[in-house]
Amino acid sequence: MFDESDFPSEARLRAVGLFERAYRAQQAKDYPEAVELYRRSIETYPTAEAHTFLGWVYSFEERYDEAIDECLKAINVDPGFGNPYNDIGSYLLARGDIWTCVRWFKRAMLAPRYEARAYPHFNLGRVYEQRRRPLEAARQYGLALDEQPGFGEAARALRRVQARLS
Repeated sequence: MFDESDFPSEARLRAVGLFERAYRAQQAKDYPEAVELYRRSIETYPTAEAHTFLGWVYSFEERYDEAIDECLKAINVDPGFGNPYNDIGSYLLARGDIWTCVRWFKRAMLAPRYEARAYPHFNLGRVYEQRRRPLEAARQYGLALDEQPGFGEAARALRRVQARLS
């Protein structure tokens, strides 16, 4: 996530340490602690990652409005970071908005700094499936697999759609 050499200042180093502690708390499902540590990291030195991951923790509690707000803050900090775009789309999709989410997934696909490019394709496949557009869904699942060949969920989704098309 962070390479400490990218953050030479003392404040940045403290923020990275807080972020890492927050992420460990999140992995341990200690969400109140993760929220507190992400907030402290942001107060120390705001990063797109800390805002995005704070939003992610909010989403675990279905606090989608707050999660989206954090992702928008992340985009303000670094518009090139792809995660918050995909996450906003995911939160909208979780709320049942199968229309507005599409533009966010497409923006994630275009983000210059994004390592998880399979996810917006997979999520867009889910949208097209819900919209009963199986050919477009299959295409997106295939693109997700091109990006991440071991993506089991995308492979299962592609087989499911292909079976319906046969």
